[in-house]
Amino acid sequence: MEHIDHILVVDDDHGIRTGVVDYLRKNGLRATAAVDGRDMWAQLEASAFDLIVLDIMMPGDDGLVLCRNLRSGKHRALPILLLTARDDETDRIIGLEMGADDYLVKPFSPRELLARIKAVIRRTRMLPPNLRITETSDTISFGRWRLDTTARHLLDENGTIVSLSGAEFRLLRVFLDHPQRVLSRDQLLNLTQGRDAELFDRSIDLLVSRLRQRLLDDSRDQSYIKTVRSEGYVFSMPIVVHGENP
Repeated sequence: MEHIDHILVVDDDHGIRTGVVDYLRKNGLRATAAVDGRDMWAQLEASAFDLIVLDIMMPGDDGLVLCRNLRSGKHRALPILLLTARDDETDRIIGLEMGADDYLVKPFSPRELLARIKAVIRRTRMLPPNLRITETSDTISFGRWRLDTTARHLLDENGTIVSLSGAEFRLLRVFLDHPQRVLSRDQLLNLTQGRDAELFDRSIDLLVSRLRQRLLDDSRDQSYIKTVRSEGYVFSMPIVVHGENP
């Protein structure tokens, strides 16, 4: 039986929510509506989805909080497209930092929304299975560090927590999911940002530099993240997975 992509539309605006659901259904997709975060979590427990369309401005937990929580839980690999009512660069950057794969500013064309949904799903599926982010939550040790992937905490050998931004956490998790493997910048962009590469031509290099600073990784020795000239980056430190967190 042919798979039909299932989209979860989370928006407290009845007109937008029902309009988007109806349009997606008319264009061959399955679509389910949720009015807020609580409804979203209930729908995620009841059904499997291929992407979430998530409004930022909602009562209770807003879309940015929900996006962050999705990325730290068992649904961390599920693509997210954010809807925002403000064409504000800060909102867009925060959304991407929280783990969104794309965003669209209201008011929007349903046709453009459909195109973006298909593009995000296509980019996700273009990655080889062994490069897709897994949904397991483990505590992973490497060198002097431990990463608690449930709490999203990086801890040193003394148990001191080192703060990571959302983008830094995602990049580190990608490296830990694929150690000893050279990852190109395009692959890292897809795995961490999900956006078109030309919009982030230097973002991976800058993000790697920030992550190296967090790990106290000397730029000359590169004990953790090594640069492979003309190819990308490789996480070279051996890792130990301590088992799935409850």
